[in-house]
Amino acid sequence: MRCPYCGSTNTQVKDSRPSEDHTAIRRRRVCADCSGRFTTFERVQLRELTVVKKSGRRAPFDRDKLMRSIQIALRKRSVDPERVERMVSGIVRRLENMGDGDIKSQTIGRLVMEGLKGLDDVAYVRFASVYKNFREARDFEALLGELAGEDEPEDVMPDTHDD
Repeated sequence: MRCPYCGSTNTQVKDSRPSEDHTAIRRRRVCADCSGRFTTFERVQLRELTVVKKSGRRAPFDRDKLMRSIQIALRKRSVDPERVERMVSGIVRRLENMGDGDIKSQTIGRLVMEGLKGLDDVAYVRFASVYKNFREARDFEALLGELAGEDEPEDVMPDTHDD
């Protein structure tokens, strides 16, 4: 394993333990050259996944890219990192179990939306605004109405009672 600080390949594992959801092994490492300490995760990969973009372009699936996009939606939100890790692992597991190595980007987006909806409403709205390419405030209103369990936002009539 290459040290992220100095680039040396002379690193040693100091501690290994399973992650909380038992989908990965967490390893604490130390670089023998610069004494830098860092953590790595080892995961089972069932198959190579390829993301098929809307344009038809194909790219290898990148778990780290998925995690980064979710973390952007969760920025400044107080969500336990273990819950985020479990959500990402669950999404990856579902993708690997779909039976096909080619996954449409829309499928990944839908799974992220499902996961964020159960994790944090604000992150859900943030991700949806990018994923669904919101262009105006009305798009947010519709999504918020959906989130509140309404099909359409209701028109609120002012109270016209004479008191």
